[in-house]
Amino acid sequence: MYYTYVLYSKIDQRLYIGFTDNLKQRLKMHIDGRVPATRDRRPLILVYVEGCLSKFKALGREKYFKTGFGRRYLKSRIGF
Repeated sequence: MYYTYVLYSKIDQRLYIGFTDNLKQRLKMHIDGRVPATRDRRPLILVYVEGCLSKFKALGREKYFKTGFGRRYLKSRIGF
């Protein structure tokens, strides 16, 4: 199983979008500051997760969420 996830930064009030095959481990990496892209943006809150059966589909969802349409979709789903 692969996951597309969205984190919200309390520091800059922006979203971080990523995908992984081990959500628990990846979140721990973000929280511990071991991901350069989010290290200085902590604390982070997990605000959205989607499960996908293939890596290809999870990566596609990540790319979609990074577009204008995808960000609008996320804002309507999570309220940010």
